[in-house]
Amino acid sequence: MYLLIIFSPLLGFFLTNFFSGFLGKKGINFISLMFITLTSVLSFFAFYEVILSHNVFLIKMVIWIESNLLIVSWNFLFDNLTAIMLIVVTFISNLVHFYSIGYMFFDPHLSRFMSYLSLFTFFMLILITANNYIQLFFGWEGVGLSSYLLINFWHTRILANKAAMKAMIVNRIGDFGISLGIIFIFVIFYTFNFSVIFTFVPFFINDNFILFSYEINELNIVIILLFLGVIGKSAQIGLHTWLPDAMEGPTPVSALIHAATMVTAGVFVILRSSPLFEYCNIGLFVITIIGSITTFMAASIGVVQNDLKKVIAYSTCSQLGYMVFACGLSNYSVSLFHLMNHAFFKALLFLSAGSIIHALSDEQDMRKMGGLLKIVPVTYVMILIGSLSLMGFPFLTGFYSKDILLELTYGFYYFSGFLAYWLGIFSAFLTSFYSMRLIYLTFYNLPNFHFFVIKQIHESSLIMIFPLLILSLGSIFVGFVTKDFFLGLGVNSWNYSFFQMINYISFFNSEFLYYFIKILPVIFSINGVLLSLLIYNFYKKELASLSFYVNFYYFYKFFSKKWYFDIIYNKYIVYVLLNFGYYKSFKLIDRGFFELLGPLGIVRILNNFSIYVSLLQTGLIYHYILIVFISLIIFILWYANIFVNFLEEIFLVFIIFFLHSLKSVFNSNLVKNKKS
Repeated sequence: MYLLIIFSPLLGFFLTNFFSGFLGKKGINFISLMFITLTSVLSFFAFYEVILSHNVFLIKMVIWIESNLLIVSWNFLFDNLTAIMLIVVTFISNLVHFYSIGYMFFDPHLSRFMSYLSLFTFFMLILITANNYIQLFFGWEGVGLSSYLLINFWHTRILANKAAMKAMIVNRIGDFGISLGIIFIFVIFYTFNFSVIFTFVPFFINDNFILFSYEINELNIVIILLFLGVIGKSAQIGLHTWLPDAMEGPTPVSALIHAATMVTAGVFVILRSSPLFEYCNIGLFVITIIGSITTFMAASIGVVQNDLKKVIAYSTCSQLGYMVFACGLSNYSVSLFHLMNHAFFKALLFLSAGSIIHALSDEQDMRKMGGLLKIVPVTYVMILIGSLSLMGFPFLTGFYSKDILLELTYGFYYFSGFLAYWLGIFSAFLTSFYSMRLIYLTFYNLPNFHFFVIKQIHESSLIMIFPLLILSLGSIFVGFVTKDFFLGLGVNSWNYSFFQMINYISFFNSEFLYYFIKILPVIFSINGVLLSLLIYNFYKKELASLSFYVNFYYFYKFFSKKWYFDIIYNKYIVYVLLNFGYYKSFKLIDRGFFELLGPLGIVRILNNFSIYVSLLQTGLIYHYILIVFISLIIFILWYANIFVNFLEEIFLVFIIFFLHSLKSVFNSNLVKNKKS
């Protein structure tokens, strides 16, 4: 049963990809949906056996790598953390597959799309069931590959090509960090196995090594390198620029990436490695700072976005910041709780946005929408539920995780907790603002689309609405139903899947906070909604006036330019590297130095040498007699050991001749390059 959970999506990938000509559209949809549904159903059985029955399963397959002390096996671990992630990944993926049947039905490459979705799910399952870091890294890279294939699914579009390459290249930086971290882990522990590493961590907390005359703690370096991979995959500040551009793929891809697979992989690595992170104060501090700044940064950019999907994408980036700084404050169970809740309402938001885009003939600019309330009422209700849950509206799913997360952050009583709390509060305000802005511009604003578009607007089919209904129920009830399962000191739901130092437990402090501190996130969220309605409903003329842009021009420009990250990267990194690669590396070194010392230079030198030697053949007999006479004298002197010193001088003359020829060839090549 447990192997079927993992390999059913892979089987669906092979059948839909290689036998699409025999299956047809209906067969492709049936096969892909059947296997992913089987995986989802079996995941609930695994949840019962692992969590409710208090079991841990380790399935040993085969030895993958064996070399002296290095032994890496294909083993699959099913503990409480894996069981929760299985529910999230397979259930959301199942609904996305179901939704894609209607959304992509008329696409000529449906088989390729459905097979890529199954492959994406398979690699994510490999990642969350891994028993060692090498196997986890295999799933990690597979998830990156699948995201590239799906973002670039419409490969005839230039923007899709650029977005896919950007996602791959930016994630290479993070992957380089996590691969170095895994190598450091083997250097320290001589194994990649989770259970062995986590058991012996306390014995290595004081081990240091010397780097540039500085003594650095080994575990802190490991944590920073692992977190660099998390920054890339979970789109934290610095390596977040790929996430909004990934919206160039089909909308079901966006839902799968943002809700259950790609971006949650980074958070999962922190959760799985909690015994490592808990012993590294510097690493936890860095994680908290990066996560809290990301939360505010992404929320501030989302306020001024006009693309429907990019607004939701930046909200994902912001919510990931919440999960990351919760891990930095050692609240791993709360982070996982928010990850699960976020999967439901974020998938609902993306699939609802896809329903709007589908109804408006692929229009994504909110400024060109409006007046859709009475035309697509079901989609309106769905996106309203998802937005309210995202805002943390009381008694919806998002409220329970975000509220307790901010309370525990305030109860941490350190600078990092104080900073994370207030940035989280302001981010909640901005989240409510842009969520209400999205709803108003899309549904309540005056219609601003073309007449021909109006005639084609229609509510989505039942096959697209059904997943939205399921996700809406999850966005309303999942937080309330599961809060006692996830949270609290007496909870027996994790069975040592997490490790938390007693010094970092802030549940006690959060219970004794002032009532005003507890309701402050809700107050900020409600004020964000009211301010958005006030501006866009009553002060639209003032919003479009010149005085508004004069007063808020620099703020608007800073946020709309996405904090200038793309501009800085392009101007000071990308263009510099491209210029160096062409003018210095290619033209000067490859086409210059290496060619002169390589085939081209040697050929030219030999040609010049042969020209000078050919001048000796004059056709005059006394010249040849002179050459024979000189050769005979050299032969006699060689045996008399008199010629050795003379030969050294001849060799020096030859070296000078060679350098002179090399200089002339280099000058001629340089002139040609300048002319070109």
